Amino acid sequence: MLSIYIKEIASYFNSLIGYLGIGLFLLITGLLVWVFPETSILDAGYASLDSFFALTPYLLLFLVPAVCMRSIAGEKSDGTFELLQSRPITLKQIVVGKFLGAVTIVFLAILPTLVYAATIYLLAYPIGNMDLGGVMGSYIGLFLLAAAFAAISIFCSSLTDNPIIAFLLAISLCFFFFYGFDALGQLQILAFIEDSVKNVGILKHYDSMSRGVITAADLVYFFSLQALFLLFSVGHLGRRFRARKKTFLVYFSFLILITIVNQSLVQQMFGRIDLTSDRRFTLTETSKDMVKQLKDDTYITIFLDGQLPAGFKRLRQAAIDMAYDLKGYSKGKLKVNVIDPSAGSEEEQKEYAEALIARGLYPTNLSVKTGSGFSQKLIFPAAIVSHGEQEINVSLLQNKIGQTPEHVLNNSIQNLEYALVSAVAKINSPKASYIAFTEGHGEPSDLELYDAMQTLGATGQVGRLHLDSIRLDNLKDIALIIIAKPQTSFSESEKYKLDYFVRNGGSVIWAIDQVDASLDHLKKTGTQPLIGRALNLDDQLFLYGVRLNYNLVADLNCSQLPLSVGSIGGQSQIEMVPWYFFPILMPTSNNAILKNLDGIRTEFVGTLDTIAAEGIKKELLLHSSPFSRIVNTPGPISLQMVEEQPDPAKFRTTPKPVAALLSGHFPYIFENRPVPSGVTETIDLSHLSKEARMLVIADGDWLINQVNGKDQSPYPLGWDRYTEQQYANKVFLENIVDYLMNDERLIKLRNREVKLRLLDQAAVKNDKLKWQLINVVLPIMILLLVGLLQSYARKRRYTK
Repeated sequence: MLSIYIKEIASYFNSLIGYLGIGLFLLITGLLVWVFPETSILDAGYASLDSFFALTPYLLLFLVPAVCMRSIAGEKSDGTFELLQSRPITLKQIVVGKFLGAVTIVFLAILPTLVYAATIYLLAYPIGNMDLGGVMGSYIGLFLLAAAFAAISIFCSSLTDNPIIAFLLAISLCFFFFYGFDALGQLQILAFIEDSVKNVGILKHYDSMSRGVITAADLVYFFSLQALFLLFSVGHLGRRFRARKKTFLVYFSFLILITIVNQSLVQQMFGRIDLTSDRRFTLTETSKDMVKQLKDDTYITIFLDGQLPAGFKRLRQAAIDMAYDLKGYSKGKLKVNVIDPSAGSEEEQKEYAEALIARGLYPTNLSVKTGSGFSQKLIFPAAIVSHGEQEINVSLLQNKIGQTPEHVLNNSIQNLEYALVSAVAKINSPKASYIAFTEGHGEPSDLELYDAMQTLGATGQVGRLHLDSIRLDNLKDIALIIIAKPQTSFSESEKYKLDYFVRNGGSVIWAIDQVDASLDHLKKTGTQPLIGRALNLDDQLFLYGVRLNYNLVADLNCSQLPLSVGSIGGQSQIEMVPWYFFPILMPTSNNAILKNLDGIRTEFVGTLDTIAAEGIKKELLLHSSPFSRIVNTPGPISLQMVEEQPDPAKFRTTPKPVAALLSGHFPYIFENRPVPSGVTETIDLSHLSKEARMLVIADGDWLINQVNGKDQSPYPLGWDRYTEQQYANKVFLENIVDYLMNDERLIKLRNREVKLRLLDQAAVKNDKLKWQLINVVLPIMILLLVGLLQSYARKRRYTK
């Protein structure tokens, strides 16, 4: 067998055509990966070889059959195969020797592409900022793919004595096994066995390994496929010497064996090694546990597809990878669909876009490079998680003011596990959570709280709560109470019921405006005195560990208002001016709730202090900017303040806390006090103290969505209609509710880190042609040098 192995390699490299085949492969690969704009690594800007590992399989579909087409068919056509059979060597040794020779040739053909990895290493910013483990794993996958193609091509070569026919057969069969089964699995008629059909094909297994993830299931699949076609080759070549029934019995037995082995490994998903340095394809135990517990079919539909820039392609692929990784642990209960909203005619695209917008999915407008320049394109960086008739919208894109597009997309990738797992967990919750917004104290209307209610209503039941009329026992059915911007005082009986709710482990969001200040009032009168509101909550919050101060924050980091600054020709001149009392709170805490979150829009926000309270953990969550000052009550504010040039010295100060998280066993505020009038039930709460959580924030307006004055339609929560900018109020609300109501492990999924790996754009711009020449020419030069050395060694050997 060794002599056949050596002969196979030598005969290939002794031919000029062999070198031409590999040279053509390296040339096309170099042009695709480094020169052509659509697939160029340099144009994409990421320190990654993803495009190389995505394109190379299609080139191997031609290279490997070309290498193998004469392995057996050539021997037959030359009349030397019978000579091989006459030697003291078995058919099995002949086939395996030729297979190993072909694999070695393809391995040597791929080896010069290591120049690509070296280039990425040198061009990364900083140097060396590339995922070496992921690249190594991807190369392993590529070599196993090439070996599978080689086994298939050897079998095709054994079927005929015409190398050209063997070449064409090999291309067809390799393509079918690489892509055909994946395409068949997408047919509607085979939808019920989609996963099983795709598991038979190569693409699914190669996609997994090309990410740098090595699993026992994928390894066994590739080795089984190679063994199967080598067995077919031996069986076909030895058909004259063995009974047909015996041959088919061996085939059938081996097929059953590899089917059992592969299916059991795929189901168990053991032996998984993530070679990427940041383990970005490894799910947390929390995610695995949550999808393993699924009892009913749940669907993840991703709408980020079509012609996309490099960064969004990366986000799209990361979303698909995450969805399929979750699917792998769900025991078949999780289904994944990817839909391109831009497919079809313009009319179909328009209808589809309108349907998605109607379902609450909002598009992003992109400039897409085309042959004639740039064109505008709407994309939907979103997904829908559905279960039965329930749906949850999932935003895949996390914008953040001041960050580069690359950082925004990387942050979005980091958030994918939390976004998808959170939606899957909430939509499969066996018990609907009740969330109540209080009323009866001048709280905002349902229209003003529309988007907050709709957002939370996707996974629970949301309604209004009048504390005066609810019984204590009924409070136990509520998971979260939101007190949003009350304007009149709470009675002692209402405070007693709130305390009862907290003592039973209920969660509360206190969104309180301690100061009466209103933009509508300012627009009417031009000025307003700052007067504290008498809400009768100070003593309760004080015992819980927080004091809300009677003041306002004036912050240079603020939103803007349209104000009339004069008149020209009878027409008012409107300008956008900063209004310091509408601060934009930029998250700086390390808490997972705020990770990679954009600014949060507030109006007339105050400050708070934490108070020592035994058994209560306190964490300051949000602060004003370092360029802010405090305006205390009593004192007036006026719209004329926008005309004043701010003195930076007066605004430069330490950030002021405006929001805090509290958790623990809260004290009984009515201990040793009589039950207030209005409470009919007499329950001893002194020995009742379940752990509870709450958020206290010195602003109620962050929960209020603006309303269109023309048709009274609500804007999305956090949308500023004046500046047409979306802030993170809605995402902040969703994260807070997740923290307060769900498993704490869930919100910790936001701590996932994926390192951003970019190319040095200055080096790419200055020396782009140089690096293109290096990566296109150098691998071919290496091949040429090897050829010259081999030719020299051969001549020297045979001229002696």
